[in-house]
Amino acid sequence: MDLKLQNSRQGSVVPYTIIEGPDAWTASDFPVLEDHMLHLTPIHVAELDAAVEAVTSSGKRLQDIDFADFTLPTLSDSLLEAGQEAQFGRGWSLIRGVPVWRYSRQQQLAAYWILGLHWGRAVPQNASGHLIGHIKDIGHDPKNPLTRLYATNAAQPWHNDGPADLVSLLCLSDAEEGGDSGWSSSISVHNEILRRAPHLAALLAGPWFFDRKTEVPEGKKPFFEIPVFNYHKGYLSVNYSDNYYHLSQRHAEVPKLTAEHHEAMRLFNELASGPELSLRMVLRAGDVQLLSNHTCLHYRGAFRDSPAHTRHLLRLWLSPPNDRPLPECYAEIMAGSVVPGKRGGIIIQGATPNIPEEAE
Repeated sequence: MDLKLQNSRQGSVVPYTIIEGPDAWTASDFPVLEDHMLHLTPIHVAELDAAVEAVTSSGKRLQDIDFADFTLPTLSDSLLEAGQEAQFGRGWSLIRGVPVWRYSRQQQLAAYWILGLHWGRAVPQNASGHLIGHIKDIGHDPKNPLTRLYATNAAQPWHNDGPADLVSLLCLSDAEEGGDSGWSSSISVHNEILRRAPHLAALLAGPWFFDRKTEVPEGKKPFFEIPVFNYHKGYLSVNYSDNYYHLSQRHAEVPKLTAEHHEAMRLFNELASGPELSLRMVLRAGDVQLLSNHTCLHYRGAFRDSPAHTRHLLRLWLSPPNDRPLPECYAEIMAGSVVPGKRGGIIIQGATPNIPEEAE
């Protein structure tokens, strides 16, 4: 069968066909990234300043703030469009110009929460219940396989953040050296694997085992099963993180990875990281990145901090009310639900959702 002649689109995807559409992009589609950013204007910034003031002076906990507590007369529509682009278009949006350099930490968190409300409900990111995470080197050992790499300065391999529909980053400050951010279309990776090695596409649509890195919800095993390529109700959603597959091998119940599994991971990583399918930039202070976890992969390069330049980003995991249908296996990483708007996050018994001011 000539797979190049078999095409379909999101919403009516036929398994093992080449998927066309805006989310099947390549790097050549975006030669100048700045041309595809939402650049905040002075009017936008003034509106955001006023909204931050309204929120911080409201007396409410930040996690209780909603749209009734502020207005963004001209900016809101642009933020909603950015969310739509990430969910239903190319799978990503970039924003430049949030004035984090003149905000206090409380104001930075408030500004980010205001932005995030336009894209979905924030969900917990770890066993501590953090609704806004801090991406910063706090001295954890990257060689310990149980370490969450976002708390180190080591490179993070190509992956998606499974427990949410959307993942966002707001850069507060960048590193002295390194720390580039990259993303690629997991849909284009799927298409290339079909073209080059269709037998591996079938393997990637089968069972893969994911380690929970000790963050185990009540009544669950320390690992779970979810395919990389998930065809469901006319959509392809991709879930991938090879270090979690390797780590799952520590459990006796998990089947051993075969030579073909390793071949599939090598090809997947080669395609995701290659210059044809990946975009890269160093996020600078005030930049926001918004990605679909279902159609985009991302990575972080290693970095070096200095007393004058410490890399620090904020992160949101978001569950919009109207995202794509997902198969039941996603309930393992979506807080037990695949219902749009109700899914996502790491829910551990006894953890109260909270927003820390500093990295922990």
